[in-house]
Formats: sequence, C-alpha cells, structure tokens
Amino acid sequence: MHYVSVEGLTKSYGINPLFKNISFHINEGDKVALIARNGVGKSTLLRILNGEETPDSGKLFIHKDVTVALFEQDPKFDENKTVLENIFHTNHPVLNVIREYELATDSEDGEKMVELFGKMDDLNAWDFEVKVKQILTKLNVHHLEQAVSDLSGGQRKRVALAKTLIDIGFDHKHTLLMMDEPTNHLDVEMIEWLENYLNQENVTLLLVTHDRYFLDAVSEEIWELERENIYVYRGDYENYVEKKAARVESELASIDKAKNEYRKELEWMRKQPKARTTKSKSRQDNFYEVEAKAKQKIEDAQVQLQVKMSRLGGKIVEMKKVNKSYGDLPILKGFDYNFSKGERIGIIGKNGVGKSTFLNMLQGLEKNDSGKINVGDTVVFGNFSQLGLVFKHNMRVIEYVKTFAENFPLANGGSLSAAQFLELFLFTPDKQYTYLNSLSGGEKKRLQLLIVLFTNPNFLILDEPTNDLDLPTLAVLENFLSDYQGCVLIVSHDRYFMDRLVDHLFIFEGGGEVRDFPGNYTQYRLWLKDNEKKDNKWQALEDFKSKGNSIEEVTGSKMQDSSTKVQGAGKRKPTFKEKKEFEDLEKEIATLEAEKSNIEEQLSNPEQAFEQLNLLSKRIGEITTELGQKELRWLELSEIL
Repeated sequence: MHYVSVEGLTKSYGINPLFKNISFHINEGDKVALIARNGVGKSTLLRILNGEETPDSGKLFIHKDVTVALFEQDPKFDENKTVLENIFHTNHPVLNVIREYELATDSEDGEKMVELFGKMDDLNAWDFEVKVKQILTKLNVHHLEQAVSDLSGGQRKRVALAKTLIDIGFDHKHTLLMMDEPTNHLDVEMIEWLENYLNQENVTLLLVTHDRYFLDAVSEEIWELERENIYVYRGDYENYVEKKAARVESELASIDKAKNEYRKELEWMRKQPKARTTKSKSRQDNFYEVEAKAKQKIEDAQVQLQVKMSRLGGKIVEMKKVNKSYGDLPILKGFDYNFSKGERIGIIGKNGVGKSTFLNMLQGLEKNDSGKINVGDTVVFGNFSQLGLVFKHNMRVIEYVKTFAENFPLANGGSLSAAQFLELFLFTPDKQYTYLNSLSGGEKKRLQLLIVLFTNPNFLILDEPTNDLDLPTLAVLENFLSDYQGCVLIVSHDRYFMDRLVDHLFIFEGGGEVRDFPGNYTQYRLWLKDNEKKDNKWQALEDFKSKGNSIEEVTGSKMQDSSTKVQGAGKRKPTFKEKKEFEDLEKEIATLEAEKSNIEEQLSNPEQAFEQLNLLSKRIGEITTELGQKELRWLELSEIL
C-alpha cells in the first residue's frame, strides 16, 4: 500500500532553504532512517508530514486510510492533566476501561480491580491491556496520577513514548510512525527493548536518530538531507558511509570535468557576435547549464577540534575508601581508585544509582561522607553536563563565548579569536549573531562542547554527550577523543560511542557497589549474558583476570564455546527436497528483489499517473510480504545446510 508521496517539496526560513524540490515515496512496511546535520530541516520535514507546518511549494499526498503518528523531541502535553489522562487521551470504550484498570492497579484498589474484570472481558480488552502493561513497565512509567507538569525532562520523554506506542498499538493497521530522536533519555535496556518492540510490531517507520546501533537494528535504508537535496542509501550505517564517500568522489570528478568544458565554452561565448543563429543559441543555453555545474560546490564542512591541553602531571585523582549516602540510600561504599593519564572510562548503571553524584564528587561539587579524594594540582576538569547551557535569553552566541575568553590557544602554538573558533564549530558569521534561545537543540549542544574545550581541560567528564548531536559532529568528536591525551570519563547510553572509545567500565550496580569491568559495553553485555545465572559471576571474573587473562578471552572464548555447543547439538543432514528448495529460494528471492527495485524506480518518477502509482504500491507491498516469508525460510534452511 502506498502511504506517502512527496513531489517537489521546498521549505525555507528567510533566505536560507532547508530543502529544495525534494521527492520521495513511503510504502507500507518501509523502515527509513533520516539523517542530516543539525539545522538542515529533519524535524521540520517530519512536522510537514504530520500537518503541523506547511511547505513553501510542492505536493504532499497521504493515503486517506493512513494515520500519521509523530514522536517529537519536545513532546506536548496537557499540563493540567495527569500522566494517565495524557497517555489515554482518546475517548474509546476499550481505552477507557484499560485506563480505569491501570489506575486501580497503580493505587492497589482491589475492589475496583474486581469490578473492572468483567468489563475487560466484555470488551475483549485483555490482549491490549497486556501490551499496555508491558510498555509502561519497560519504559518505567509509574505514578500514573502524578501531574505531567511535575515530571523531569527524561520522565516526560518516556511518557510521550509510551503514549505514542499505545496509540499505534491500539489502532496501527495503517500507521506511519515518525520518531524524532526516540532514544534520548532512555537507558540501554529500554533502547534494546524498543528495538525489539518496533521489529515485532512490523510498523512503517520514518526515524531520526543519532544512535547508530539503534539505526541499524530498526531501519532498512537511510535517507540523507544534504545541500537542499535528499539522497537514498539502502543498507546499514557502515554501507551509507562507504556509498556516500563514493558519491562525493564521483560528484567532485564530474565537477572537475565540467570546469574544463566551461573554460572552452566561455572562450567561445566571448568570441560570438551578438546576433546568434539557432544553432549557436542552443549552444549558449548549454553553456549556462555547464556553468552552473562547474560552479557547484561540494561543501563537507566538519567541526574541527584542536585544543592545547593543559599539562597533566603524574598525580591525577586518587580516591581512597570513599563513602557517600543519601539518607538510607548508599551511593559509594569504600570506593578505591587511582586515575592514570590517558584513561578512557565508561560509566553505566540504572538511573538513580549515583552516577551523577560520583562525577560531582570527583570535581568537588559535592562532598563525600568519608574517605579521601585527592586531585592533582595540574588537573583541569572540563564538564559536559546534561544540564546544558546556562544563559540569558537576550544574549547572542558571540557575546556568550566572549564571556569565557576573547582568544583560544591552539595545539600548534597559535591562537584564534572567539569568532574564528566559532567558525571551526560551523557557526557562520551570521549564526554568531543569532540569539541563543533561537538555536536548535543540536546547535546548543555543539556550542556547549565548544565552551568546554575553550578552557583547555586535561580531564574531560562527558555526561550524555551524544544527545542531540548530529552524526557528522559525533564522528569528529569520536576521532578527537580517540587521540586525546588526557583522562576521559563518559556516561552515555550510546552503545556505539562507548564501544569505540572506552577502555574499561565502572558498573554502578546500586547499593553502593561499583565494579570495574575490563572492556567496552558490548563485551560487558556478552559477558553478562553468558554469566547471568551465576551467583558469583563477579568473583569468577576477578579470579580469571588475576591469572592474566584478557577480556577477549573472557567474552570471546566462552561465547565461542557456547556457540559451538548449540550448533553441534542441532546439526542434522538436510534432505534432497530441502536442498532443492534452498536452491529455488535463492533464485526466487533474486527475482523478487529485482522486481522490487524496478518498481521503486517507477515510483520515484514524478510524472507517473496516480492510478499506476496505486497499482505499483499494491504490488510492492505484496513483494515485500513474499520476500519476508521466503527470506525467513531461506534462513531456516541455511541453518540446516
């Protein structure tokens, strides 16, 4: 089924176009990730599709049977109502009885629950109630009678996500789900649950995210908004990076060729008389096309991070027998650790177990109850916190930066003015005189990062640094941190970011217990999965490490043994019929994929008749379903073979 058709869509703010004359189609079952730099129109495009904004020009068609659901970065609520009233906002008998049942459950009203049992039976509401309960539990949405106005930013995001998933779960026969950064403020377990949920629900999805593992898990193709155009890449994030590099290289070669032709044609134009023949008029028209292509610029500007790190002495931070509690809630119990130069440590744990308190104590912002925290004289902390920028609303970007320093020293011995340093972070001269409160969320994060580096820190503390940063900026930040010579402490739910950067992890387990795990996040999850049933798993790890074994041996060898055992147990000889079916499936899948590709090309043709578009959309839906069935059977047979 054909969900959305967009032709020649254009949107600008002032003189700056966000996108120009873009066209695309979304069909039932599509799972698309939309990526771009901050400020080029990702969120605006989603709001246009949701009917909240209007384009400057172009056509937008949404099938009359399709419901569009948008999960936004800044969710909107009725602030005067409770969490429950906002989640179950639709007046429908099934939703009404589930709302009453959830409220009775939350308040432990046994009599009311018994009364509602019969109503739930009469309306066949139990299956959907199970789904509602799962969503609320997994997203840690409790205290349903609490006013929305009293919620923290993270709680508001989770309530908004629960509301969106319940809406599409109740009536998602033909729903286009659009999600703008859904993983912000979710812990890793919630993110992994959301991945599985979206895959099981088999929704049609248009997604904006910076989380590359999440992107790969739930999407099948990537659309990139760049230079006012939209580019389509089929496959995962790694494939996108490779294909984009090849595209840019091809475009640069094409521009070089056009420049050579332009020089020849320019010489001819200068020699031509004013009175032109029909033939020369045609060549003149062609000249302007060549000129436009020759003067095209491929701007791949990237944030540049070059800092003169303050000298870091031999003594960094020593923590000896540190204890900290809030009333009866222990945060640290006798914590000992000496930080070394160049360490990159990840911090993970559920919300409320003391991660932020630990970071604050390290910087002297909170006092420990007992024990010692000795910070070296040469240590300069750079704190990238979740609180973001603190500023006056009537202050411009350049004025704000100058409140910290007029000039910035570089690693090569030179220095930059505040304006020049802002340009390295992609703040153009016009943008530098923009008021801070009009910046996008990603631009504020980029400015916050600039301010942190402006102080030349040698001990970086990054608390959820990836939220709202675009993927190109994230890639530059990762490269910078990989070469950074100082210490880095990272609190993040971005698994890709953690895997690439950290050497080991502090695991905050709650109850004041903090474990030191010698590996990155994925290695920790693999080890945890392999040892989850062992009561003394941490002692087993310490014993293994004390014998000089590496984390690769801890995770790799055990996982390999486990994998081999499972494969060996299930091995049997395939029948002749299964071999023949496997060979036929490979041919059938290839034929269907070729037909699907051909139809997608036809759907991209803006001149295609509407009746033909409907027929093609119906056929591509049939192909997608058939492909899914055949690929699943192919996988089953490949395991046997």
